[in-house]
Amino acid sequence: MVTPFRKSNSKGSAQGPNVCSFVGMPAVVASDAMRDVMRFVEKIAPSNAAVLITGESGSGKEVVARALHEYSGRSAKPWIDINCAALPDHLLESELFGYEKGAFSGADTTKPGMFELAHSGTLFLDEIGDLNLKSQSKLLRVLDGWPHYRLGGTRKVEVNVRIVAATNADLEKEVRLGKFRNDLFHRLNQVRVAVPPLRERPDDIVPLAKLFLQREKPGLTISSEAMEALVIYPWPGNVRELRSLMALVAVMAEGPDVRLDNLPEEFRAMRRESADPESHSLDRLEQEVILNALAQTEGRRDRAAAMLGISRRTLIRKLKVYGVRTTRSHVCDGLDCN
Repeated sequence: MVTPFRKSNSKGSAQGPNVCSFVGMPAVVASDAMRDVMRFVEKIAPSNAAVLITGESGSGKEVVARALHEYSGRSAKPWIDINCAALPDHLLESELFGYEKGAFSGADTTKPGMFELAHSGTLFLDEIGDLNLKSQSKLLRVLDGWPHYRLGGTRKVEVNVRIVAATNADLEKEVRLGKFRNDLFHRLNQVRVAVPPLRERPDDIVPLAKLFLQREKPGLTISSEAMEALVIYPWPGNVRELRSLMALVAVMAEGPDVRLDNLPEEFRAMRRESADPESHSLDRLEQEVILNALAQTEGRRDRAAAMLGISRRTLIRKLKVYGVRTTRSHVCDGLDCN
């Protein structure tokens, strides 16, 4: 069951117990990982601090950004979003700051920029790592509270916006390479929210798949075999890949449910491999290695994950798959621990 959040527009009862809705943008919060993210989002939302959301492409960063806005005191004010990667460099500045009539060829009317449109609300800068250095410099000045000019303008424009930025890039690395301003990075990174990839939150996979299927073809269900195949797939394209797949299988399914043979071959192959006895032997070996690491660290998952060379989230996922439960003072000797 999803952790109840305070927004009145949560639609868990209408769309299923694992679904929240932020102005028509559904968010599945079934896994512990996403519950942790949403709890943190609700905690920081009332602040005016800039937030940097990081995560792989397609992992759901915009949904988290939207939740930040909805949980904040600015929720009744404008929400404006711009994809920094989708606009050419020469257009980005005019989109952010606006322009006056006659500022350049084709500027037949005055156009307010995204900052003005977002006044008193939230401005979401998606793929912030794609901003060129010139635009980064101008953005930093506005973030520091300085008024700005529209292109070709002579009147200063003052705005009050909450900045939420998102990126799938390693901005610290970009700073070291001189591709991203260090001062802008620290200004945006006042609070950071890391969105885990879908492969590290397997409890979200089936609820998301069902949600996307209902959008495409209401009433269509998923067979247990197909569910198993979806859960073991690594999802390199994350939630976006899952959404695209459900759009495809909704067309391919001929009966009342999505069957295993409606899924692409790579899904069927992975399920065949998981059912292979030799594969089970390898799983058993992996379980033993994990249990040994937990025993050596007295059940401390952080230390066990470091010893195994994997992330803590990956370790927790594997523990769930194998049915292993541990505490700091207790390490299970078997796989069905209570």
